[in-house]
Amino acid sequence: MQGKKYMSLAALALATLVACQSNQQTKETTDTAIVATDTALHASLSFKDQKLQTIYTAYINLKDQLVSTNPEMAKPAATELAKALQEFAGCENAATIASKIADAKDIKTQRTAFTALNVEVIPVFKHAALASGTIYVQHCPMANNGDGGDWLSSEKKIQNPYYGDEMMECGRIAEEIKAKSTISKLKLD
Repeated sequence: MQGKKYMSLAALALATLVACQSNQQTKETTDTAIVATDTALHASLSFKDQKLQTIYTAYINLKDQLVSTNPEMAKPAATELAKALQEFAGCENAATIASKIADAKDIKTQRTAFTALNVEVIPVFKHAALASGTIYVQHCPMANNGDGGDWLSSEKKIQNPYYGDEMMECGRIAEEIKAKSTISKLKLD
């Protein structure tokens, strides 16, 4: 009986691994094509607070460089994000983490710090006043040695910043943050 239990667990673990790995893409698209996708889509997203707009734009730029596995371009993107975060009250720790990404010597270190950055930044955007558009909170269960990792995106399509082209589509949408529509109440007499 216990043998069947272990076989079931092994089959489930294998299915999870295969699901993420079967979504792998060959690197047919160029890195710039990957980066352009989310960057163009976030143009339709707008915030009521211009500082949050600046932070989100810088964040997407950094995330896209990690998706492209481009550690050298991630450095100035992280520096830009750190600067934007320093100007937003309460985001000082996130600014420090973004600076660590800018100073990191390799992509693995950048991606590890990106997890900590998301722990700080995602709650900010969950409570942000969106004027238009949708932000997708995405999750990869395999990131960080199986501890998982989240990130923000302007599109539903999964482009994994924790693995880049190794497992580009590994992940799922965990949550959608949408602009709240204002519905005026009609006063009935």
